[in-house]
Amino acid sequence: MELSDLVTFSAVARLGGITRAADELNTVQSNVTQRVKALEAEIGTALFERHSRGMTLTGAGRRLLPYADRMAALSREAVLAARDDGEPKGPLSIGSMETTAAVRLPSLLAEFHRRFPAVQLSLRTSTTADLVAGVLNGKFDGAFVAGPIEHAELDTTLAFREELVLVTARRWQSLSALRAGTPGSGPTALVFRIGCTYRQRLEQVFSEFGWPSSARFELGTLDGMIGCVAADMGVTLLPRAVVGRNETVNVHTLNPAQARVETLFITRRTAHQYSALQGFVACLENSGEVIAA
Repeated sequence: MELSDLVTFSAVARLGGITRAADELNTVQSNVTQRVKALEAEIGTALFERHSRGMTLTGAGRRLLPYADRMAALSREAVLAARDDGEPKGPLSIGSMETTAAVRLPSLLAEFHRRFPAVQLSLRTSTTADLVAGVLNGKFDGAFVAGPIEHAELDTTLAFREELVLVTARRWQSLSALRAGTPGSGPTALVFRIGCTYRQRLEQVFSEFGWPSSARFELGTLDGMIGCVAADMGVTLLPRAVVGRNETVNVHTLNPAQARVETLFITRRTAHQYSALQGFVACLENSGEVIAA
């Protein structure tokens, strides 16, 4: 089984089609098609279902994908380990929740770039669930996620403690006014996609308020979320530090059990801790933000 075939297979699975995979891999479509067919022939079963909208994984393809991702990640890690001479340089892929990236990371990233300009750092935002999966399969070298996280293959560092607040339109001056003014199923919950820890926490809060059947509306960006709250489309749950002194919305304090959340920096325990990642962790620990566990 050729590693290049597995890398190609993973790209097609992730991007949903031959054309997009060829663009990402900087090759021609016929080469991608050939490698996928060769892998299917070697395994002896179809890995994709072909249809007019692209390609989706079969059951066999879904079972193969995590192994393909791990083998590709191990190959990348082996190259980085071999090149690692103790001087931080080369690529470093960090994942983060969008809220953390917006408020907590800019100064950290600036300091890291100043200290280690030879490192090509990339930052991608996603939900906690996707970030954990990305660290486990080697897509990310490390990621900022919402705790608690307990996994035998992950190391965690407590980075930040956040206070979550309920964010509403300006006309709602208190939680009691909101509850009185939205009887029945309650207001619409404005949320990020499934896998977001803050979404799960908001659903818990709504259940405690007696609104378990409230409508959900998914949004993809932090600016869009706050804008829709300001327009009185619904309410959301965000760290107080993210909302700051935004005068277009009101924030409402919750009880400690509902409000407290920890942001963790996670890395894969078995991964080679090469110099670029060590340098990033050192900057995090020296930033004045990180909290000793």
